[in-house]
Amino acid sequence: MRQKTRAIAGAVLAATALSGCMQNLGDGAVSRLLTAQPGAPADLAGETKTAAPNPASVRDVSPVIAELSARQSVLTPDSPYAQVAAGVLAADARVAQAELHVAQLRAEAASKNWWPTISPRITLTSLGDLVTDLVINQVLFDNGRKKAERELAKADVELAAVNLSESSNDRVYDGLVLYLQAEEGRAAADLYGQALRDMGQFEWVMNERVKGGVSDYSDLNVLKQKLADLRARDAAAREKTTRAVAELNAMSAVPLADLRGLHGMGVTPADQSLDVLRARVERDRQLAQAKIARAAHLPGLSAGGSLRNGGEGISLSASTEQMLGIGTGASLRAIEATKITADRKVTEAENVSLRAIEADQRGIAALKRQAAEAKALTAQAKTNLDLFQRQYDAGTRQVMDVVSVYETFLRALEKELTLTFQAARAELDAANRLGVLADGAKI
Repeated sequence: MRQKTRAIAGAVLAATALSGCMQNLGDGAVSRLLTAQPGAPADLAGETKTAAPNPASVRDVSPVIAELSARQSVLTPDSPYAQVAAGVLAADARVAQAELHVAQLRAEAASKNWWPTISPRITLTSLGDLVTDLVINQVLFDNGRKKAERELAKADVELAAVNLSESSNDRVYDGLVLYLQAEEGRAAADLYGQALRDMGQFEWVMNERVKGGVSDYSDLNVLKQKLADLRARDAAAREKTTRAVAELNAMSAVPLADLRGLHGMGVTPADQSLDVLRARVERDRQLAQAKIARAAHLPGLSAGGSLRNGGEGISLSASTEQMLGIGTGASLRAIEATKITADRKVTEAENVSLRAIEADQRGIAALKRQAAEAKALTAQAKTNLDLFQRQYDAGTRQVMDVVSVYETFLRALEKELTLTFQAARAELDAANRLGVLADGAKI
């Protein structure tokens, strides 16, 4: 038994040493002396060596993950926005984080794919005897397949990290959208509540004038209709607030119904959107898959040995595997074209992202300008209302004249309110596109 163990160890060492000597055989050789160069440009036709990674390099942070971790949240600390973000993230199920952990384990396993493999083999002979072999196999030359497998596993980790960042930002975005809906509902309810009190006063005056025979009953009916419409809008605003607060509390770890205010977001940085990072990672995955597919069409070399229970000893053998056919040339050319296609997808994603970012900035500026104009128009409408009120008190204006001007003032308030929250929503959309609603280091 001790001799068998020594023989197995000798076979493993021999195969590993042989693979180390293969570094001068050319592209595709498996070598422990070759190390992958991080950040080196991918090449389907040239650099295809299957390099063994340094165990420390497996734990190194990739540029994509480093960029995701460096993203700072634009939410002002201790603001209502930041409290909403903290609450909804605390209650997150973290599915994307679990998927990232799985991808990291797979990458760690793939980082050791250059080691020899040992597997048992049991055979039943024609005489009814069981023959047991311990088979050792070491890939010597594989046209970069092992290295591509490690690159594919690394790209899977980066893609899982992008998914985690998108998931966290989307969750914060959903929570903040609900918060904005609740705030808009509260503001609208306050607006309609005041309007109901003012129109109720007009109704009382008109009712008294009808009783005294000064005004026509039709004017009173018009006022009652306007009051009914205001009550319906007030009820809708309150229902909107109730629904949004209920959903927000359901997705948060702490109650958030008491938060108020819209001032919680800083200046959105000019970072690249998460869509661009996703396109880059998907390009790396496609290139790694193309390398694996290319290696399958080319001959490879491996060394193997076996130890049989009969005590025959160790034997080394070399074998090649080759997949050739009439369409092999076209398949190889299609694989080579994958790099061009993947690069163009990244370029397209960058162009779309730049256009969307520019549109977001222009849209936010336009909405803020329109909100400022609406505020000025509201002030002008209030001035006109005060003038008509004074004229009514002096007896030169009718009640319905004042009611008409008051409705103009109410419409101006509604427009100002709508534009204010549209601008706040546009800022959320822009920040979510860039992935800066949640701190990258925390997620």
